[in-house]
Amino acid sequence: MTEPVRCLIRGSINVDEYFQVKSIARPGETISSHGLEKKTGGKGANQAVAIAKAGGTVDIVGAVGEDGIWTKEYLKQWGVNVSDVEIVEQPTGRALIQVAQDGENSIVLFKGANYAILPKKPFHPRTTHLLLQNEIPLSETLAYINAAAEAPNGPISTTFNPSPMPSDEELKVFPWDKLDWLIVNEGEASDMYKVLAGDEPATNIDVSGSPYAHLSAYPVALKLSSQIPKTNIVCTLGAAGVLALIPSLKEEKDKAIEPIFLPAAKLENGAVDTTGAGDCFAGFLVAGLMKLREQGVEKLTREHVTSVLKRCVQAAGMCVEKPGANESIPLGKDVDARLGL
Repeated sequence: MTEPVRCLIRGSINVDEYFQVKSIARPGETISSHGLEKKTGGKGANQAVAIAKAGGTVDIVGAVGEDGIWTKEYLKQWGVNVSDVEIVEQPTGRALIQVAQDGENSIVLFKGANYAILPKKPFHPRTTHLLLQNEIPLSETLAYINAAAEAPNGPISTTFNPSPMPSDEELKVFPWDKLDWLIVNEGEASDMYKVLAGDEPATNIDVSGSPYAHLSAYPVALKLSSQIPKTNIVCTLGAAGVLALIPSLKEEKDKAIEPIFLPAAKLENGAVDTTGAGDCFAGFLVAGLMKLREQGVEKLTREHVTSVLKRCVQAAGMCVEKPGANESIPLGKDVDARLGL
């Protein structure tokens, strides 16, 4: 039996501290919390768990302090390979999370061990995908992107979820031509375009005749795509769904990219906690692309991408129906059952 393809994540591992509150604290306000929990978090860890739950094989390269060794065991229990997670002198990264009764959250991050510079690990021979966020030093992110482009077994598909958003200077020097997939929300897409376009005038894009003209994210995503034309852009829209621009699917050179739009999943139990929904989406996206690679798909079609995104949207919707971050991420079989697959 052929060994499954793998995804490598160079990312963050946190101890998340959840404070249950009536509403998010305002500037200068002191409020009481009616609950406190400590859990494994960090965007790298969350996305690794999402890939594993979606059915993919995933390795994570990261660092924790002595106070976070237990997080390695937690990830291992979900099937994440943690053999390259280093124990360092710095304390483990932290996320202080306020979770309000309406499901909204506010997060303060402490970098800690996530900003340790680690020995570079060679890719496993079956590694086909690389997933990165922005809770580690940019130098680490760039090193792995460059290594993926020069992998001995052929280029490795790269996905970047730039959260928290890099600085303007970091955005300008980022090797966008080596990035296959970008996952952003509408606000991030707008901010990125303004930085990358520099002094150039705003691109005038007329979408009045498009069935997607009602989506404010559509012209924003098109503008961003004009700056990074080789990169597939997936723009998450929260309760409105998701919009994707896939340059390789464009049929005519001078026409705008026809987007793929999917509405948000219908919630059965309402929104309980939005923490981790974006990481759930990212993990299921990469897991879906990995599955297509295993099936021998070499050129993606509109149907391929739409099918993957449907699973991502459904998974993210199910994620917000439960409290927590990676523990609220659903299993792939449960997502498929909800979709009737």
